[in-house]
Amino acid sequence: MSRSAKKGPYIDERLLKKVSNLKRDDKTVIKTWARNATITPEMVGFTFGVHNGKQHIDVFVVENMVGHKLGEFSPTRKFARHGGRMQKEQEAEAAQKEADAAKAEKESTESTTE
Repeated sequence: MSRSAKKGPYIDERLLKKVSNLKRDDKTVIKTWARNATITPEMVGFTFGVHNGKQHIDVFVVENMVGHKLGEFSPTRKFARHGGRMQKEQEAEAAQKEADAAKAEKESTESTTE
């Protein structure tokens, strides 16, 4: 659920203070655990290390992110992949196509150098 409109967006004050102390071109990562903090226009151009429960994931804030939450860009779950026989067959076909393409490219570069 989103925060009510009359309360306004949640913005972590400590985060804004850290942003105001840095210059625009500064490449330092601002570490934060405030995943629920809304991204404001003042945060554009800075890199935040958003905690996902295990580590900090670097999130470079761009203009399109304004209004979203920091936690949206730092996934908390790792997608392993769906398995099964069909998936293995598809991966084997893709690997074979990639190997064939690399072999064809290698042969074409050898023929042009001769």
